[in-house]
Amino acid sequence: MRRAQGFGSVPHLAIRFFGSLVPVGPKAESERWARAELSEEELRLFGRMSAADRRHAIGVARRAIALAAERRLGGGSLPEGFTAAALLHDVGKIESRLGSFSRVYATLAAIVLGRRRVVAWYEPEGGPTPRSFAARTSAYVQHDRIGAALLEQAGSSRLVSAWAGDHHLPEERWSVDREVGRLLKLADGD
Repeated sequence: MRRAQGFGSVPHLAIRFFGSLVPVGPKAESERWARAELSEEELRLFGRMSAADRRHAIGVARRAIALAAERRLGGGSLPEGFTAAALLHDVGKIESRLGSFSRVYATLAAIVLGRRRVVAWYEPEGGPTPRSFAARTSAYVQHDRIGAALLEQAGSSRLVSAWAGDHHLPEERWSVDREVGRLLKLADGD
């Protein structure tokens, strides 16, 4: 399956794009379920995610739990932070403040120009002036690293912050347990 330089497969990206065009969030019962799985600080971050990103995250978490049960991960008990890791893997995207079409641009820029070049566009925020589009594009491209840092600051478990940082890396570079990572990755449809 064709991979888009750390962003997942092309079919995964297409599904995410078309799903992002639906302007509704998750169903209320799903949102309540997800919120019950998160700490107060994680909940603040989750609440900042777009409606489409929260809907995607809840779908990933539910699929991950079902896969873990099917494969009897850990003898039937989920590792601490497993559900939160699924719910918050894309939380770093909140820092980019990009909409659907701008996200497509950011992904294509990283594929065509290379991730390193786009990451170099980042400019630290200097006071009240909003960050440039180039800087927000860069933030989107490195949402994995940004998410890991946000979750560490929020006091999330190691699994939660590590998976946010690892979820676009090749398996051999993961810092999380391989079996756990494989289930989370599979649930993401990546």
